[in-house]
Amino acid sequence: MRNTAFLFAGLALLFLQSNLFRLTRLLEQGIGWLLVALHVTHGPVSIPGLVPSLVLPLILFMGVHEYSLARGAGVAFALGYVTDLLGIAPVGLYTFTYVAIFVLARSAGVRLAAQTRWMQMLLVLAFAFVESLIVLVLLAIFGRDAWVPRTLYPLTLPHVLITGLVSPLVFRIAARLHAATAGRERADIAGGES
Repeated sequence: MRNTAFLFAGLALLFLQSNLFRLTRLLEQGIGWLLVALHVTHGPVSIPGLVPSLVLPLILFMGVHEYSLARGAGVAFALGYVTDLLGIAPVGLYTFTYVAIFVLARSAGVRLAAQTRWMQMLLVLAFAFVESLIVLVLLAIFGRDAWVPRTLYPLTLPHVLITGLVSPLVFRIAARLHAATAGRERADIAGGES
């Protein structure tokens, strides 16, 4: 029950994430024109890479809270595969990356460190950087075009920072899902043992 809830929450976050670039583009244009009106700049300002990864904090939450390795990796695999299908990334890129991030978070054993908002943000910042690094390395090794990683690496810092900023919201959603499915999980385990 819990894994199904996390899968559907991840799919909803992924759908939101795939459409979030439109909102960030409008926000960039609004801030840019405000800066022009205040005579701070002479033209519109654009900061590429401001689209957060909303699925990454959810996967980290599952890894940090020590979900079953097989079930958590399965959910990470499914969310990564859907990310590959929705995006323009080669199929398997985010599938591998999300499973690797889940396993790394699970093996890191940082359950106690992710209890406060600041530690959640620091954890997500570190893992978002690792995720970006894995993606860039895999694109450099297996990509068809050598210019793609060189084009994408300047987007890493804004992406990591904005992902860290939205992570407490995703952690709060995940915590509510975790709490809501806790009773069902115990009932499923008790029913399976009898």
